[in-house]
Amino acid sequence: MDVNPGFVLECRPMSPPFPSPHPVTPLNELARAEATPAFSPLYRQIKGLILAGLQAGEWKAGETIPSEMELAGRFGVSQGTVRKAVDELAAENLLVRRQGKGTFVATHAEQQQQFRFLRLTPDAGASATLGRQLLDCRRQRAPAWIARQMNLRAGDPVIEIRRLLHSGGEPVVLDDIWLPGAMFKGLTAERLREHRGPFYGLLETEFGVHMIRAQEKIRAVAADVEVAGLLQVSPGSPLLSVERLSFTYGDKPVELRRGLYNTTHHFYRNDLQ
Repeated sequence: MDVNPGFVLECRPMSPPFPSPHPVTPLNELARAEATPAFSPLYRQIKGLILAGLQAGEWKAGETIPSEMELAGRFGVSQGTVRKAVDELAAENLLVRRQGKGTFVATHAEQQQQFRFLRLTPDAGASATLGRQLLDCRRQRAPAWIARQMNLRAGDPVIEIRRLLHSGGEPVVLDDIWLPGAMFKGLTAERLREHRGPFYGLLETEFGVHMIRAQEKIRAVAADVEVAGLLQVSPGSPLLSVERLSFTYGDKPVELRRGLYNTTHHFYRNDLQ
């Protein structure tokens, strides 16, 4: 397969990992440390404590977190400080505010979150839910090149998934996905076929793994004979290759994906801020 030099996209909806929220650092110690030049602002420390709670599973995807008043009391700071921390987490798509209902942990099961990491858009019309066709799901030993990217050891168990995504009845994406086997025990081809919601939603609800950011490498490639047959294009047709490494809390890589996109009637959209 001929490969042209590509470029790297990196989506970062989070800050680096922070320490556990238990025990909570007293306010006087936070204030004292804040006076030192190298110390982060107080609201950033509160943001870190909330992040640590998310990482520890104290509040799961889709669940509400305590109110700003409750968090202010818990951490011994003002509501304004908590509000600023929550605002940043909401801007990074880790929390979702709902008027009159509270603040919730973002989940890929929600409609507005489903396409955060999948930006294939039809040339005409809005994005629609893509049909899925599972081609293969197997457990294998991680080769060295996969182990390196996922912080595993060569030979560690991984789950390899191959699937086609369809739009309007036509195949538009061929996905090869690798997941750490130790984190996803019980994930089988049968379970994947049964699940009707988003793939990341399944990983959240059944395995407690929430994808919060992704790094992508994008390049142009030519379809080989096997890929051309699956995507129903001519051998040598231009495709968009998207290699994505997805991370959960603590900047831990938990998914490696290589997608081949047929962009004859679609384009890859990226919103930059």
